[in-house]
Amino acid sequence: MRKALIIVNAEVKAEGTTYLASPATEKMVMALETAIYADSPSTQVEVIATATLWSKNPQLPKADEDTVYFPLTIEIPTWLSFPEQKIYQDCKDIKGRRQWVEKTLGYKTSIGDLGLGDLWLPIALTSAELIYGEIIGEGAFPNSYEQPITLDNSLRRPLYELAEGLLESLDAPPSLYLLQFRLKGQQIVFDRLWPFPAAPAIASLNYPHPNLFTCYWQCLTHQPLPSLTGSPS
Repeated sequence: MRKALIIVNAEVKAEGTTYLASPATEKMVMALETAIYADSPSTQVEVIATATLWSKNPQLPKADEDTVYFPLTIEIPTWLSFPEQKIYQDCKDIKGRRQWVEKTLGYKTSIGDLGLGDLWLPIALTSAELIYGEIIGEGAFPNSYEQPITLDNSLRRPLYELAEGLLESLDAPPSLYLLQFRLKGQQIVFDRLWPFPAAPAIASLNYPHPNLFTCYWQCLTHQPLPSLTGSPS
């Protein structure tokens, strides 16, 4: 039987109860669980808190070749062995990614925590195809997001070239990625790459196409991707 292990930013209290770190995390988990059960009702789903992983004696469910890991956090211990482990460590090295993008691809990048990206490009990647989603932006309220955000056609090709170059350099495995960036006039400023549907992907739950959490499931289980209303590479 296939098993899906969802890893989230959460804490485990002494009595064993798991508390999700934020309402956004709760929405992310619910959206992913809904996607899994809709497509594969027989899949066994288990949610693992990061606090459990970072504890001295982690109690992890037994994994086998039928286990698929679905992290919804970048904070994954280096000792946890799963097929996508390297991309999480690479994406966590924000400074290294920014330096590579600036030196190799010639794009401007964020400096420290100043001017962080307020736009996200969804990228659904499988071994057979790469599909872009509509851009997500910050909403009017804290921790709220909107989709789609209109971007000039003249900026789309450079943005896609940035995404393709970065994913190729990382030998990125199938997943649903979010490329975080901002605009400085007519220049793209790269911030970071998320190797999973991070909180901004919640915006896709209100958009009339398969949401990004469904695409995450499809990417990691090697299924054909639906249209995200974006342009194929």
